[in-house]
Amino acid sequence: MRKVHLMAQVDQNKCVGDRTCENVCPAGAIRVIEKKAVVDSGKCAACLRCMDICPEGAIQAVPRTQPILLMVDPAGVDQGELRKLCRKAHLDPEDVICPCTLTKASEVAAAILKGARTPEDISRMSGVRTACGIWCMALIQELLRAYGVELTPPKGFHWYNVDVGLWNLPDEVVRKYPEYRLEEARRRLQASMDKASPNRE
Repeated sequence: MRKVHLMAQVDQNKCVGDRTCENVCPAGAIRVIEKKAVVDSGKCAACLRCMDICPEGAIQAVPRTQPILLMVDPAGVDQGELRKLCRKAHLDPEDVICPCTLTKASEVAAAILKGARTPEDISRMSGVRTACGIWCMALIQELLRAYGVELTPPKGFHWYNVDVGLWNLPDEVVRKYPEYRLEEARRRLQASMDKASPNRE
């Protein structure tokens, strides 16, 4: 969840249309049209990456007339489906996906169950990935893949697809390094998840 008080605004006289801003926007709120960047205020989550990265200094943050709240209520979806999706991604619904916004797996899963099919959709709905965007991106993709979504980053966009979870290690790596006891760690983690949520599907 994120409450957004600001939005990006482009100085058209300074903009050179290089698409740098477009490629870093986690919400897909900025597009270059006829060689000028244009901000969709309804989508802007005020991450301000566009402002930070613009080499021309053509973007500034301006106050919104009314703040907007980016959030998805997990109670608004089927709880069995929500638990099933989280479990398939090896997450507990209460796991924090985005430490910057304190967004939980349940909210991201609810966004997916309500129709989100890209990380940008999820960012616009929940506010996740609108701060640092490093930790949460891999977990967002994990939940989307668990739902069956095939992900292809838009051309030029900055998507970080880093699978560093215990579940994602290839079996050959687990076998190659028995001294790290990775298989045992997987079993223990699964057992602890099952014990913490015995009714999970």
